[in-house]
Amino acid sequence: MLSRRLFTLSSSSAALFAQLPNQRGPGRKIDEYDPANIKLSHRMPIKSLSDDDLLFLQQLGLRHARIEFGSDASYDFMKTTQTRLRRFGMEIFSAVDYNYREAEVQLGRGRRDEFIEKYCRFLTDCGRLKIPVANYDWHPANTYTTATIPSPRGYKAREFSEPDFRAKVEKPAFDREYSADDIWATYTYFMKAVLPVAEKAGVKLALHPDDPPLAKMNGVAKLFVDADGYARAEKIAAGSPAWGLTFCIGTWIEGGSRMGKDAFEMIADYGRRNKILDVHFRNVSSPLPRFVETFPDDGYVDMYQVLKALRQVKFNGSIVPDHVPEFVGDTGMHRAGVAYCIASMRGLLRRANEEVG
Repeated sequence: MLSRRLFTLSSSSAALFAQLPNQRGPGRKIDEYDPANIKLSHRMPIKSLSDDDLLFLQQLGLRHARIEFGSDASYDFMKTTQTRLRRFGMEIFSAVDYNYREAEVQLGRGRRDEFIEKYCRFLTDCGRLKIPVANYDWHPANTYTTATIPSPRGYKAREFSEPDFRAKVEKPAFDREYSADDIWATYTYFMKAVLPVAEKAGVKLALHPDDPPLAKMNGVAKLFVDADGYARAEKIAAGSPAWGLTFCIGTWIEGGSRMGKDAFEMIADYGRRNKILDVHFRNVSSPLPRFVETFPDDGYVDMYQVLKALRQVKFNGSIVPDHVPEFVGDTGMHRAGVAYCIASMRGLLRRANEEVG
């Protein structure tokens, strides 16, 4: 009698498992570390990170890094950093040099060629070291946040309120106002100078949208506040294989209906054409005029659907936690928050791998 019951239970279990997604054979899920898969990564201001910090990130299973070098990184320092990261099992997927952020460059002032030359040298060094992506943005006079507040769950997070910004924070950043035509001219000048260098070096330039996506802040127009801005930037790039996006999900969903295309339409368009180079993976509480930055599982967008859409277009760049909120007692590099984000992203990615294949 007992044997018969065990046999019946085993048969029922086998039938149940037969209905689950097949993870073996031709339809098996892609491995997390397969080169064709999305690469879990993290933003690293390398000059302030200790070896213990890098060991912590290795323990989280990270094998890729976005390195923020600052404005004065030599080739030797970049190479030393690459060697240092490899001791912890990580490769540099993307890198940042802040010479492009100088007001001289983004506002078209006298010394811009000097800073652009430094940036071109950085791109050449990235090529020598086989670092495939260089990240940049184009929003001088930006204000990212108007307050740091406790979220409903109790962690500390950055808030942006457009009414508060206009009433209490906004002020002229420079000696005059800069129109959209002014900033388009400086962006075009920069791209004409750096794109040929990036192409020659085999490096791709990843453009971040304006965060928050407001058309003007502190007297300076912003360009990449909607889908039309990205479309114009792509035309300026004139088909260059070195031009693409840092697609910041948080920024895009901050704009809501203002963006012209939602995040999923942007992924379908630019992702299918391999123009999304890396992704900043952040959620927010709501669209403008007010939002609070949140952990991936705590905002108004289903971030699983975002990862699934990225897998569907075969995106294989990096994704990083972005503007990580602060847990109680979590200081420095916000280790608890980073671990929470990476674990959340890994779980969503594994589910997407199983569903998309």
